[in-house]
Amino acid sequence: MKFTSFTEMPVWQKAHQLVLHVYRCTASFPREEVYGLTSQIRRASLSVAGNIAEAFGRFHYLDKNKFYLNARGSLEETKNYVIISRDLGYLEIEDSSILMDNIDSISEELNIMVKTLRIRGQGKGEKTQNQIQIKNQPDSESA
Repeated sequence: MKFTSFTEMPVWQKAHQLVLHVYRCTASFPREEVYGLTSQIRRASLSVAGNIAEAFGRFHYLDKNKFYLNARGSLEETKNYVIISRDLGYLEIEDSSILMDNIDSISEELNIMVKTLRIRGQGKGEKTQNQIQIKNQPDSESA
C-alpha cells in the first residue's frame, strides 16, 4: 500500500500512541526524575515516531532502512526505561503492560519493514553492508 504521508502508516500511528501514553504515564513520575528517567523515556519514545517519519521522507532503500533501524533501537531503549520505571514503582503494572504490548507490536512491524526493504534493495542490485565491507577488505593473498 502506498502512503502519501507518514501519518497514514499504521506503524507511525502506533508509535504516536506510544508517545502519548508515555507522556501521560510520566506526568506522575517523581519531580526529581524530571531531568532523569522522565526525560529519557520521553525522548526515546519521541525518537521512535521521529525516525519512522524521517524514513518516510527518504527514497533510497538503504537510507530508509537506516532510519527504521534507528527507530527500532529507540524502541528498545524505551522498553528498557519502561521496565525500570515499573520496577521502581513509578508505573502501574497495567500501564507498563499496555506500553510493552504497544512496543512489541511496533517492533514486529519495524522488523517486517526492515526485512522487506533489505530484500527489495538486494533485488535492485544494491549491496548489503556486509557485501560492501567484504569488497573493501584487502585480499589475504595479496597482503
